Amino acid sequence: MALAQFEVQTVPAWKTLLIKSTRGAALIVGIYLILYAFYAYQQPRALSASSFASLMNNTAPLALAAAGQALVVISRGFDLSVAGVISICNVTLAVYPLEGPGGALMSALLCMAIGLTVGAVNGVLVAVLRLQSIAATLATMIICQGIALVILKAPGGSVANWIADEMTGRLAGVIPVSGLVVALVIGTWLLLRRSNFGLSLYAIGADEHSAALSGINTRRVRFLTFVIAGAIYGLAGFMLSAQTATGNPTAGTPLLMLSFAAVALGGTSLSGGKGGLFAAVMGAAVLMLLQKVLFSFGISSFYTGMFQGVALICAVVFSGLLTRLGEVK
Repeated sequence: MALAQFEVQTVPAWKTLLIKSTRGAALIVGIYLILYAFYAYQQPRALSASSFASLMNNTAPLALAAAGQALVVISRGFDLSVAGVISICNVTLAVYPLEGPGGALMSALLCMAIGLTVGAVNGVLVAVLRLQSIAATLATMIICQGIALVILKAPGGSVANWIADEMTGRLAGVIPVSGLVVALVIGTWLLLRRSNFGLSLYAIGADEHSAALSGINTRRVRFLTFVIAGAIYGLAGFMLSAQTATGNPTAGTPLLMLSFAAVALGGTSLSGGKGGLFAAVMGAAVLMLLQKVLFSFGISSFYTGMFQGVALICAVVFSGLLTRLGEVK
């Protein structure tokens, strides 16, 4: 009843938020299409199904990591444990490979279970014990990295062949399987964002105190946010393992900062209450495509990080200008 009252009182604000999120998503999609046009101009083979599938395979781990990160950021939090979860999932699949489609399903469920467990720990620390999210998740990340090193002390091992081959393959020779995994997560989010949980997520991100006064169980929502994000991180670790086909106890580390960059590039406010998973996924896609574009123009990979940083700053500044213009109107 309380949540229903909250929904009635904030319908105009919710519609405004949805419009702004849609505009942000449209903007990042436009940037991606422009970049892809440059890439296709330099590399005509970029329009082939195999080239697009390869790009999607490279993008999927970061896209899923950014999707989970976006959930936490919308609730006005930060989650550093993404790197640890991905690392544990990667080394687990490399040390204990399970062959066949049944083994792949069990591996995916195992990765999600690892993420759910870490997410639940984060949820207890942040939602119940009221610790700062950045401090709590930093601690869980360090613990997870230690566990990953216990499982596999150095890069090595081998992921099941079925996972490495089929999860990076194409359906009917056209549709990349990795893209379907990302689409499944986005589709689930589209259903969740208009549910009671979705409304509550945006509410506590915008103003947790007001949300609590409106009858929302802020602790439960924040706890579930970390748990769901953890499950998505597990999928990211699963897809990264499929892409690399081997294990590395620090496999998730490069995705940590990039996941925040993708979230910000997608227009999700780091102060919470605004954004969405689709825009974060597209932000990840832009970052990965930018690497391809720079390489096609003959720019050294040493400068990739610099260009990604410049693109991120420009996107954040432009998003801020759009927000201010919207407020003036």
